[in-house]
Amino acid sequence: MRFLILLTAVFTLPQLSAAEKPNVIIVYTDDQGSVDANCYGATDLATPNIDRLAETGVRFTQMLAPSAICSASRAGLLTGQMPARAGVPANVSSAKGNSGMPTEKVTIAEALKKNGYATGHIGKWHLGYTPETMPNAQGFDYSFGHMGGCIDNYSHFFYWNGPNRHDLWRNGKEIWQDGVYFGTSMVDEITEFIDREKDEPFFVYWAINWPHYPLQGTAKWRDHYKDLPHPRDKYAAFMSSTDDLLGQLLDHLERIELRENTIVIFQSDHGHSVEERTFHGGGSAGPYRGHKGNLFEGGIRVPSVVSWPNGLPQGEVRDQLVTGMDWFPTIMDLTGTNLPKAHVFDGKSMVTVLKDGEAESAHESFYWRLGGNPDKAKWAVRKGPWKLLGNTAENVRPEGVAELSSDDRKLFLANLKEDIGETTNRKKDHPEIVEELLKIRESKEKSIAGEE
Repeated sequence: MRFLILLTAVFTLPQLSAAEKPNVIIVYTDDQGSVDANCYGATDLATPNIDRLAETGVRFTQMLAPSAICSASRAGLLTGQMPARAGVPANVSSAKGNSGMPTEKVTIAEALKKNGYATGHIGKWHLGYTPETMPNAQGFDYSFGHMGGCIDNYSHFFYWNGPNRHDLWRNGKEIWQDGVYFGTSMVDEITEFIDREKDEPFFVYWAINWPHYPLQGTAKWRDHYKDLPHPRDKYAAFMSSTDDLLGQLLDHLERIELRENTIVIFQSDHGHSVEERTFHGGGSAGPYRGHKGNLFEGGIRVPSVVSWPNGLPQGEVRDQLVTGMDWFPTIMDLTGTNLPKAHVFDGKSMVTVLKDGEAESAHESFYWRLGGNPDKAKWAVRKGPWKLLGNTAENVRPEGVAELSSDDRKLFLANLKEDIGETTNRKKDHPEIVEELLKIRESKEKSIAGEE
């Protein structure tokens, strides 16, 4: 039945002319907290451009990231598959010579190229550091950025594991821009790419490596937030610096009269970091428990806005469950692009939800696995309000919330309708729900392994 549904989608897509095809830009931020934008309730941050997108588009309140870590989330986004199925269940090494996402995986860029789109990657990659797994071999005509997980934004070196190594590339060749602020370079690169390709449809994956550490916001915003407590002040300065980059992109699209027919998707890869390298915090999960690296809501519920003035509602909010893996089939629908044949999608098109606030979520249930070994990996299953987590852990927890016991870490059942903060383990009260969700997990793992 799934195969028949996919074929129907392929053969009923509208045939769009080059002039009618919308441009597509994905702006994928890095380690942005679940509520870290004004339109998500932050009262101590200035994010006028994220809010500007929300005013001219659709904002999600229940967008769940493909994973709670960087590489896996990016693989899920670009392939429309659960990261474990996409071959990237955990982070990829930041060292040159290490492979990453398997080359046989089909990316959004590869699919759109077949529909006449010019494709560009700007910013962070973190999906492979060999010629076969770097962006130009994964569907991108043009690539500028760093291949590892993070860089210093002035020297463009990766300093977090020795030996210190330079990491800045254009189309597979190392380049040097000593002392040039990486944010400035990214804006220059994306606007130049758009100007080169503006006469035909284009797709840009702009993986902004901010507000990921090192927290190097501009002087303007460091001064603006000087009275905020540490480390929120440093994170806030970098978050508003990120918002500035988004504003420069939107301003450019408006100047060249492409804004109306450009789909702009803004989303974080996962929740905020509490690592030592980011001063153990700074970002906010608001009412949610969790953070980067775990599958509580604060690790995977992310800010997400899509704006396309020519084709989608404006100033609306959607509360349905959607996932970062849904963008691939959604973009295919919106651009009239055929879904890749023989490509298994875990994501489902959100077009119905985008256009109708009363539509039901396309997902009856969903599954996340963070790690390569299914028996040891962190995992979570969601169905309706119920969420079951296994092998879970956390580095910090909300004030007043009890520490996880060894029993909680094995299995933790939450009812998100009654307990959005996932504070209470309900597994002993609802063994039948636990059993149902465990069966879903078993089925998904068999599917990942190719057993069904």
